[in-house]
Amino acid sequence: MYKEKYKKIFSLLENHNDFFSNSIPLIASENITSPAVREATISDFANRYAEGWPGERVYAGCEYIDQVELECAKLAKELYNAEFADVRPISGVVSNLIIYSAFTLPGDIMICMPISSGGHISHGKKEYSGTAGLVHGLNIDSFPFDKVNMNIDIDKTIHKIKKLEQDKIPKLSMFGGSLFLFPHPVKELSEIFKEYNIHINYDAAHVAGLIAGKQFQDPLREGADTMTMSTHKTLFGPQGGLILSYDKFAEKIKKATFPGLTSNHHIHHMAAKTIAFIESLEFGSIYAKDIIENAKMLACSLNEFGFDVLGEKNGFTKSHQVVVDISKYSDGGKAEKELEKSNIIVNRQLIPGDIKAGRNYLHPGGIRIGVSEITRLGMKKSEMKQIAEFIKNVIIDKKESVKIQNKVKMFRNDFQKVKYCFDDKTKAYEYIKIK
Repeated sequence: MYKEKYKKIFSLLENHNDFFSNSIPLIASENITSPAVREATISDFANRYAEGWPGERVYAGCEYIDQVELECAKLAKELYNAEFADVRPISGVVSNLIIYSAFTLPGDIMICMPISSGGHISHGKKEYSGTAGLVHGLNIDSFPFDKVNMNIDIDKTIHKIKKLEQDKIPKLSMFGGSLFLFPHPVKELSEIFKEYNIHINYDAAHVAGLIAGKQFQDPLREGADTMTMSTHKTLFGPQGGLILSYDKFAEKIKKATFPGLTSNHHIHHMAAKTIAFIESLEFGSIYAKDIIENAKMLACSLNEFGFDVLGEKNGFTKSHQVVVDISKYSDGGKAEKELEKSNIIVNRQLIPGDIKAGRNYLHPGGIRIGVSEITRLGMKKSEMKQIAEFIKNVIIDKKESVKIQNKVKMFRNDFQKVKYCFDDKTKAYEYIKIK
């Protein structure tokens, strides 16, 4: 009986890889890693413990682990021109929790993007089961949001801070979010935040690769005190986290990471981050440039097909994301399912105005599209036009999913290798058997 279950699980894993090799992956928070990153991930580092800082471990046997981790931190600092890097956080959410723990106390106030306008759940209120409120006990205030420009409203934020009573002033400001089309006004708001002793963190989870490629913005030079991120979206590493900062904040961050928020820090992923940082230093600039060009082309193509693409006033996007209001055709939940039947993988997205209109996260007014993974597969602007047409066929034309699925599979035939890396012997979604 158990042998059959054993076989079934491996069969499902292979089916998953086959599905992705025949699909158009457009989830903005996902990417595909290179064969080299995959190799590092399955190394024996996956079986070891290395609690603490290199040279200060709780466990023995860390000679080579320490060498890799020190190189990993060195490369991270080089990639982002940072004084300090902690490569141990195991996710972007844990990275944010480390910042909450290092620089705030439960009951303090954090100002951030509202979830209804694209803020991340790790920045959320307790009543929404948001990490900041539920886990660390922060009280959450929101940046005023400009729906036309799809960004934080600078003037209203400055006015708001100046009008707050002393006990209502935030201890922490959090830039970044899940819906992230344009650079946030860190430079424009950092002066007033520093005037009021508000710690500035920039959550770069979605745009870390664009920042590394110097194609988005430079938060640490624009006034951010700390920068958190996940390492697997536009930065094409394994799933994990990273914190960057200045030496003056190093000890607080190190202690909040361990023993505060991590024990063993998934050191096989740390090794894989090291490889990804090397790849990003070598290929990251052109990759980030190509991502943004692809996103713009996809947005323009969708707009030409009649979709209501958000952010039109500022050219639709300056990141890897495209956000579409599809409420006149369907809702985000239904559209997500219909597209998946056609092997087009997107995610539904709350957009400004949804809550007021009575929509919710299961059936919002929008979908969010990301081009990070398809760009890594070698797709260029001409492919963006074809993808936009596929989406139109499903959402507007209501064509049969089987017919679109077959076209998608044929379309994917020429895009089976990972680009922007040193080695591409293994196909992007090839299932590797080692048992």
